[in-house]
Amino acid sequence: MEPVRTCLGCRGRAPASSLVRFVARDGIVVADASASLPGRGAWLHPTVECVDSSLKRRAFGRALRAGGALDTSGVKQSVLALHQSEPPHGAP
Repeated sequence: MEPVRTCLGCRGRAPASSLVRFVARDGIVVADASASLPGRGAWLHPTVECVDSSLKRRAFGRALRAGGALDTSGVKQSVLALHQSEPPHGAP
């Protein structure tokens, strides 16, 4: 049985394999594509809508339990880069 996580953007539950994990590194939120970096993770659907919603609600600070402000400027670019690197549906 695959682990289920909650998306920060839409608050929907989904298998971890369909979400992207983010962690805080030196005050900067970075994508953890391999889901293996140490520390607390925050999960997000790789869609613009979920990214925008999570940034608007400032959900990363709460989810990652950060004491100070986090730099989330690279979150949207990370998701767009991951989305562009995925093969089209039906491709081998």
